[in-house]
Amino acid sequence: MPATNPRVNVVLDEPVYQGLRRWAKREGVSLSLKVRDLLKDALEVEEDRALSGVADRRMATLDRRAAKTHAQTWGFSKRLRR
Repeated sequence: MPATNPRVNVVLDEPVYQGLRRWAKREGVSLSLKVRDLLKDALEVEEDRALSGVADRRMATLDRRAAKTHAQTWGFSKRLRR
C-alpha cells in the first residue's frame, strides 16, 4: 500500500539521532512524528522572520500623513451611535 504523505530521508550524526530518539521517547511519540513537529515549528519561525522583514521594510517607507485611519479604512463613522 503506497504512503499517503510524502517521505523524506535524512542523514543525522549519531549524537543528534540519539538525542532526538530520546526526546521522542520521553514525549511518547514516534521519531518520525517528532521530526515532523520540529520541522513544522522551524518553518513557522522562518515564516515569521520573513514576514517581520516585510513589515520592517513597509514601516520604513510609511508616510503617516498619507496613511488612512482605522475608521477610514474600515468605514466606521466618528458619530456616536444611539
